[in-house]
Amino acid sequence: MKTLLTLLLVSFSYLVNAQAQYEISPDPKHPEVKVFRGIINKYLVQNDTSFKWYAANQKFYGPDTSTLNTMERTRGKLQFVLFGGTWCEDTQFILPQFFKLQEMSGVPDSMVTFFGVNREKKSLANIADAFGITNVPTIIVMKGGKEMGRVVEYGKTGKWDKELAEIIKN
Repeated sequence: MKTLLTLLLVSFSYLVNAQAQYEISPDPKHPEVKVFRGIINKYLVQNDTSFKWYAANQKFYGPDTSTLNTMERTRGKLQFVLFGGTWCEDTQFILPQFFKLQEMSGVPDSMVTFFGVNREKKSLANIADAFGITNVPTIIVMKGGKEMGRVVEYGKTGKWDKELAEIIKN
């Protein structure tokens, strides 16, 4: 019985690791643009030389003190689930700034999950559908596996980071 259980665990581990976490394809509208779909991370985008927008859009962003302090208080308490499209101008502008805020506030990478979607807002394994994603970027704040709130694109006021801080405060 113990051997069978070990064999099952090893087999399951192999299957999980054998599945691709993301795929890369050309954008149908602009074939020179890469579309990442699935579970990705900031380093994958940050280190891809074809995504020059990442460093450029992070460079000039500086969160205000209140937003930074609010984010610092979340360390280890909240999770962030991000959905973005590497083809999307709003994603290209906002997500590098989110990641700068995350880094400045000391929120660990382990508290951030980033899903890439295609133009149809689809990720691998239908995760975007499960979260009801209709526009990107979408930043979802989670606590204990439950959604506290989300900021979609620039938010309702155009100040995505201040809206994110408000969700965290509440």
